[in-house]
Amino acid sequence: MMDILIHVRDLKTWFPQNRTLFGRPRAWLKAVDDVSLTITKGECLGLAGESGCGKTTLGRTILQLVKPRAGSIEFGGTPLQHLSSKELQPYRPRMQMVFQDPKSSLNPKMTMLAVLTEAIRINPLSGKGAVLDRAVELAHLVDLRPEHLFRYPHEFSGGQQQRICIARALATGPDFIVFDESTSALDVSVQAQILNLMERLRMKLNLTYLFISHDLSVLEQICDRVAVMYGGQIVEIQDARHLFAHPRHPYTKGLREAVPIADPDARQTFVSIKGEVPSLIDPPGGCRFHPRCDFADKTCETKVPVPENLEVQRNWIRCHHHKKLKFN
Repeated sequence: MMDILIHVRDLKTWFPQNRTLFGRPRAWLKAVDDVSLTITKGECLGLAGESGCGKTTLGRTILQLVKPRAGSIEFGGTPLQHLSSKELQPYRPRMQMVFQDPKSSLNPKMTMLAVLTEAIRINPLSGKGAVLDRAVELAHLVDLRPEHLFRYPHEFSGGQQQRICIARALATGPDFIVFDESTSALDVSVQAQILNLMERLRMKLNLTYLFISHDLSVLEQICDRVAVMYGGQIVEIQDARHLFAHPRHPYTKGLREAVPIADPDARQTFVSIKGEVPSLIDPPGGCRFHPRCDFADKTCETKVPVPENLEVQRNWIRCHHHKKLKFN
């Protein structure tokens, strides 16, 4: 039996827009709308989709950095959404986040040692020596040297800065880490080094990841399963290799066809998805992808598709016509 660490049910994270004189919202931005998923211990779940589809908001909501409007989030079987700030304190060290831009997420006036020490104090250790020993241990974990501890962020490269951010996330001994586009700002060669480091740490420390990215090639390399998000909703979840080899949703097919082939001799025709990303304030009725879908009909325009289980456990899809659509 699989040991589920994160269980999200019917999650909605809406933001009020254009408040009236009395503070009532005239509209809601539905950044996350009716999302359900599970993440098992030790798993890396990828989250893919175009910019503005709600990926980052979903990650922040799971970590309780943003409060949901409805739905439930369970961490190790404990519902989090109704806990007070004080009641959440024991869970904060166990859930961490690594952000997209390491430079902006590090205090330029703090050395690496100060950054790590601040995080270590969330889980107090006995004596200054123990704190320093832990900082040295964290530096080694992310392939940095002890002398780096006394340097400031501007003295590091982008890849080294991201290693510091990963070390800071590890400082509290977490079980679960959300990586929000954490390699997109790095050069390709450095990106590969960080991905290898993340995979090594996951195996060594038995960590669980939610890896948010718009780069499908990265998701295919590092993730066990991938969830595809569109218009605030998840439209497909499959095992990573099977999803990229045999996508079942038209949107996933469109994302896959937009990925460049790493072959200078190959002639590739890029097929873009027609239309624009929908407004999350006033999303389309029925299937949210139908205005951009080549296979949409009247049913797609009027009826909201419900998630249907696929052949493999915990893999499912939201599409009225997925049984008759066959993509190579």
